[in-house]
Amino acid sequence: MKPIKDGSDLQPKQLWENFTEILNIPRPSKKEEKIFKFIKEFGEKFNLETITDKVGNVIIKKPATPGMENCKIVTLQAHLDMVPQKNNDKVHNFETDPISAYVEDGWVKAEGTTLGADNGIGMAAMMAVLQSNELQHGPIEALFTADEETGMTGAFGLKPGILDGDILLNLDSEDEGELFIGCAGGIDTGVEFYYEEEKNTEAAAYKITVKGLKGGHSGGEIHLGRGNANKIMNRILWETARKTDIRISSIDGGGLRNAIPRESTAIITAPNGADIETPINNISNIIKDELSATEPNLTVNIEKAESPQSVMSAKNQKELLNLVYAAPNGVVRMSDGMPGLVETSTNMARVDVNNGKAQIFFLTRSSVDTAKDDVCNKIEATFDFVNAKTEHTGSYPGWNPNMDSAILNTSKETYKNMFSKDPDIKAIHAGLECGLFKSVYPDMDMISFGPTILNPHSPDEMTNIETVQKFWDYLLEILKNIPTK
Repeated sequence: MKPIKDGSDLQPKQLWENFTEILNIPRPSKKEEKIFKFIKEFGEKFNLETITDKVGNVIIKKPATPGMENCKIVTLQAHLDMVPQKNNDKVHNFETDPISAYVEDGWVKAEGTTLGADNGIGMAAMMAVLQSNELQHGPIEALFTADEETGMTGAFGLKPGILDGDILLNLDSEDEGELFIGCAGGIDTGVEFYYEEEKNTEAAAYKITVKGLKGGHSGGEIHLGRGNANKIMNRILWETARKTDIRISSIDGGGLRNAIPRESTAIITAPNGADIETPINNISNIIKDELSATEPNLTVNIEKAESPQSVMSAKNQKELLNLVYAAPNGVVRMSDGMPGLVETSTNMARVDVNNGKAQIFFLTRSSVDTAKDDVCNKIEATFDFVNAKTEHTGSYPGWNPNMDSAILNTSKETYKNMFSKDPDIKAIHAGLECGLFKSVYPDMDMISFGPTILNPHSPDEMTNIETVQKFWDYLLEILKNIPTK
């Protein structure tokens, strides 16, 4: 394990030096002031036209190199923010602390937190293009968007007329050798209802913890069969409640809407002398066996806890456990037109039960708008049994594939010439900002690509050094081959 200092010992040198600078700047979603200021000052330092807007986007424009002034204008695009996820035993404040990164076996990883290669590598590459005096390219504009991970705020707020680009290269994909030409749309659903509390009269209290799950990106990895900590915790409580008189005081599971939940904690009570360990261990062992291939590190812990003042009423507890059990989660339908692609899914991202209020949050994705709406209706219908307040917000469109795209053809030909093989042409189930850009700039030709990044949105995130070099070389070659207007 070799700590990264300034990135100068990795290739391409300038890209990695930029990335290590980015690692030192806190940039969790919704807290992007420091990285916004850094990128703005970066553009100004190189005397490039630098524009900012009200939603926190930064646009930096660079003239063409001599002889390429008549090329179509290329918009390079990446997002400023990163997903702030850490292991429970890791002490880290994403609003103040830098990311500690290291090199191991050809990969760059972080110490117990997300790395932020999503989308820090894309940002670093754009910076390297902007600061270089040696590269060949036509007119360039670099678009750094705000708050992609928790609502695509920057893409939603992008106004017509601010961009000049004919072609957009989105640098936010995570599999080298794959060119993405489409993505799913998405929508957030929040469910909220109040429940009756009763004074706790039981002396025994326990803390149950589900942890050790892989988590990951709720779009790119939803099809891998990974466990959802919220669903696992609910199944444990549902089974245990059928055999023992437990009462729930609180549940705290999951976090960000676009991350598959890795951990969940519940505080419950039971009569003195009641055997809760046997039913909990029995169902936990069943779940571990079911998920043995995908979640080998899943653990369920039971420990004594401080007795809470109140618990959920028996009636409301039964309703909650039944509804969370019944609510959809995971892959709903695979694509008919593109084998291996998820068409529709939903992620039960967060369950927060405490002080008389239950909140459950979902992110639903689909490349078919009506299918997306159908899943939202199922969630709403499920929780309507307790007259829950259900809100669907932040809906964004998908990006429809265009197999006749000119930049796709250029990118395919360039890749084959460089690497002697064809790239894979794909759509992605995750949400890219391209769908929103397309709604504002309908004539812009778009494609998305990037280096290999594994386990984004989790502390196991890592990026492959060799593929970063390939990604960089490929980007430069595409820029050399942009057609004239």
